[in-house]
Order: sequence, then C-alpha cells, then structure tokens
Amino acid sequence: MHAHSTAANARALRSIYRRLFRAFGPQHWWPGDTPLEIAVGAILTQNTAWANVEKSIAALRSRRLLDIEELARLSPTELAPLIRSAGFYNIKAARVAGFVKWLRAHGGFAGLRRRTTPELRTLLLSRDGIGPETADSILLYALARPVFVIDAYTRRILSRYGLIAGDEPYEDLRRLFESSLPGTAALFNEYHALLVRLAKMSCRSRPVCDSCPLA
Repeated sequence: MHAHSTAANARALRSIYRRLFRAFGPQHWWPGDTPLEIAVGAILTQNTAWANVEKSIAALRSRRLLDIEELARLSPTELAPLIRSAGFYNIKAARVAGFVKWLRAHGGFAGLRRRTTPELRTLLLSRDGIGPETADSILLYALARPVFVIDAYTRRILSRYGLIAGDEPYEDLRRLFESSLPGTAALFNEYHALLVRLAKMSCRSRPVCDSCPLA
C-alpha cells in the first residue's frame, strides 16, 4: 500500500464515497430478487460479464429452478446447458450444484443466518470454487453482512487515485475499507455499487477522466 497514514487513507475513502454518492445517488444494487438468486449469480459471474450471467439467471427463472429444492435435484450435467451463457459452464454447474447441496445441508439461508459472520466466511471459503470475492458477495448481498467486496474495479479506481499500488492481497484491501468506514452492510453495498458505476462510466480500462466525479 502507498505510504499514506491509516487516518489519511480512511479520510480519502470517506471522501471518495461522498463524492460518488453526490454524483450518482443511491444505486439499489445487487441485481437479484432472492438470496439464492444472488448467491448463484455471484458464482456464475466469475470470469465473465454480468450481462452473460443475466441470461443464465433468466433461463433458470423461466424454468422455475431458482429454488433450493428444485436446483438440488439437478445434476451438474443437467444444469450446465441452462447456464451456458455464463461461460465455463461445466465448471460453474458443478460449483452451483455443490453449493446448493451444501446450502441445503446447512438448513438453507435460515440456517446460515444463525451463524456469525466470521464463521460463515470460513464455511463459504471452504467450498470448492468460492474465493474471497464470491464469498464476500454472498455475505454482503445475500445475507446482509457487513463485509466489503474487493473486485478488479475497486483495485483499478484506488490505484489510479494513488491510494494503493493495486497488487495488495485481497484481505489487506478488505481490512482497509472495513476499518475506514462505519461497518454497516447498507453502506458497504452502496459504496461497492458506486465504484462499479464509476468503473463502467469513467474509470474504464481506457479512462475517460473528463467525466469522472473524482477528477
């Protein structure tokens, strides 16, 4: 991390949030109607664009499969063609099928809600194919737990802003956000969504700096 003091980093992160919120307003994000849909979307969005995931989610929804019992009946081979648009569909079908069976064994989302956030995070990270970003997306957006999701957009924006080098370990960046901001799921949800909005609008791989509210 760059040689800013912890207090200066915290001030900068709060300032970025205020400026983005003033520019864009509330984002009402993550796209998903139920905790299960959000969790499945978090697994499917690995290494692909969200637009591709939406097609897969729509295919599952149209067949009334966005239900723990219904999904648990499908083998990965039956699930794979339905999520083809999300890419790497054989791998992802196995991950989704494994996750749903695991979820069922833990009493569904009601069962998960009875556990502490650190416990849940450890459990999720023990699943095959669920890394920190996917686990934290499920925790924040499906279970409303106050964890900050670090993605490629976050790294890009903060490194261009000079706050980080960009190659820090995931956990270091997560702790930076969580220690710098009031720890509420609503704020972390909003902040992450605002960073996604900025990355898509201005802070693209080729930046369009004249439209950036942080410029």
